[in-house]
Amino acid sequence: MKPWLIFGAGKGIGRHLAAIGLKQNRPVTALIRNEQQAAELSAVGVNVIFGDACDHESIETAIANAGENPVVFSTIGGGNSDHHGNIAIIDALEKSQISRMLLVTSIGCGESWKTLSQRAKSLFGQSVRHKSLAESYLQTSTLNFTIIRPGGLTDQPGTGNCQRYQDEIHGMVSRIDVAEQLAQMADDEQTYYQIYALVDPELKPHWN
Repeated sequence: MKPWLIFGAGKGIGRHLAAIGLKQNRPVTALIRNEQQAAELSAVGVNVIFGDACDHESIETAIANAGENPVVFSTIGGGNSDHHGNIAIIDALEKSQISRMLLVTSIGCGESWKTLSQRAKSLFGQSVRHKSLAESYLQTSTLNFTIIRPGGLTDQPGTGNCQRYQDEIHGMVSRIDVAEQLAQMADDEQTYYQIYALVDPELKPHWN
């Protein structure tokens, strides 16, 4: 089985994805900068490389330790990682002649920007703009890419009802269902050079 290299496995979608990879008995490597998260992942069998996804040397070390031509996932986000981190990862993958990358951004990126409300743009528009820059950089790279734009993310249990859309849509989706979709798309050549929005049409916001 092809090894996986995950950037952003410390929590959320990336953590669920790492668990899926381990359940499939495939080698899973993750670059982690949080010591507690690193210890937790190492304890369950992830090959943890301690470092920062915005640091070129850390990225290159993770790639060197991930096995032959791994499938690479990036679920990183926040601050410089939305833009600079993902671009550094893409550069390093091209340099290492790795062929496959799946990038998780968000609905509202790229051409779907116009579908965001003014309130959404004011709340998280800057992050969406940075993610859009990373998308554009990946699309003009040599990698066999897939870009995944989840809807509003929740920690509700997975439903298995998550759908892929290639038109403009908004909605909710659980993080675990996004991870399941990523695992399904990892080796699927039909998803190469495609952009998908992920939404669970049956999932409604859950308020405590």
